[in-house]
Amino acid sequence: MTSGRVQVIGVSIPVPEPHASELTAWRGEFGDPLAHAIPPHITLLPPFELADADLDAARDHLAATAATGTPFDVHLRGTATFRPVSPVVFIQLARGISECELLQAAIRTGPLAAEINFPFHPHVTVAHDVDEESLDRAELVLRDWEATFTVKGFSLYEHGADGVWRPREDFTFLQ
Repeated sequence: MTSGRVQVIGVSIPVPEPHASELTAWRGEFGDPLAHAIPPHITLLPPFELADADLDAARDHLAATAATGTPFDVHLRGTATFRPVSPVVFIQLARGISECELLQAAIRTGPLAAEINFPFHPHVTVAHDVDEESLDRAELVLRDWEATFTVKGFSLYEHGADGVWRPREDFTFLQ
């Protein structure tokens, strides 16, 4: 029997500092109301409802997935958009795409198996649900933005009642 309490979780690769602070500032500059509620990240598992009783199984699954992972480099470069399907401007991955694809496929199994609404496309959102002018500005201003970092694992996030996504636990690659 599962617990009645359900929480909303997500699994992502956090963008490290100093890039995270810079992208958060830009997201705020573009008028995105979620700039300070959602840390810059590459989503591996989008918002997912999980009963409290299933949390240990999910954590064990994430630990097992991390145990088989190896560090890889991500190169973020330039902007793109999901418009007109979704009002989003994002930073693209120039390197690390296939590693993210394999990682998200491994995470979205077992207790975290879920259908997704859109094909997986690793990215870092910089503007979402803002007016067209702000989306255009984000796409233009950050078109030459880039950063490189090594991914050494991923994080489990919990969506708070206040709408803020907070890291709950980090899972480090063991290889």
